[in-house]
Amino acid sequence: MKILIVDDEPLALSRLHRLLNSLGHTSITMASSGLEALNLATHDNFDIAFLDISMSDMDKIELGYALRYAHEDMSIIYQSAHENYALKAFDVGAVDYLLKPYTIESLQRSIERVSIKKTPKELRLISKSGDTHCLLRPEDIVYIKADLTEVIFRTADGFSYYPKKISDVETLLESYGFLRVHRSYLINLNRIKEMETIDQSRISFTFEGIKESIESSKEGAKHFRHLFK
Repeated sequence: MKILIVDDEPLALSRLHRLLNSLGHTSITMASSGLEALNLATHDNFDIAFLDISMSDMDKIELGYALRYAHEDMSIIYQSAHENYALKAFDVGAVDYLLKPYTIESLQRSIERVSIKKTPKELRLISKSGDTHCLLRPEDIVYIKADLTEVIFRTADGFSYYPKKISDVETLLESYGFLRVHRSYLINLNRIKEMETIDQSRISFTFEGIKESIESSKEGAKHFRHLFK
């Protein structure tokens, strides 16, 4: 999880950084002004931004809107010594509003709220097989094959086409148990039946519900083994 913390008080920045470290978070970027935060957000994607609402260089509510506009999925957590901005903060879509000085337990609860918010919603994908449209859940898909500017979904019922590049589908389905094991293949880890090591340390995967197998690349096999070492 990538975190941006924004505060114009060095001691407050240092304290929040230390608390986040103690909770196991290491990918942390610090900014001492709103303008610096906006510049960082244009060059990187952050999962959470902790914003101090009392900074002097720009309106902090507007900063929240600007960051959300740049990255719609970014979660905002405001921190302040005063309660009177809380309603405006939640208008921005803030996940939480921490009152200084807050405890590490309060900080942990705020981050847990972000995790709940980011839990994947039920997903349906509309693919096409001839003149028939298929409404698929991620768990219905056994593997995915790249085919120029689109992909082919393999389910127990057959094949269908989906009009996205495999890199886009990889991002879409990464939280649903899909892994890129070859430049042309994504596999559903939950549908694997057996695995066999073949030449050059590559892996051949077989799956529940279908007969064919998929062979990884060397890098794909290395990635798979690293996940399950």
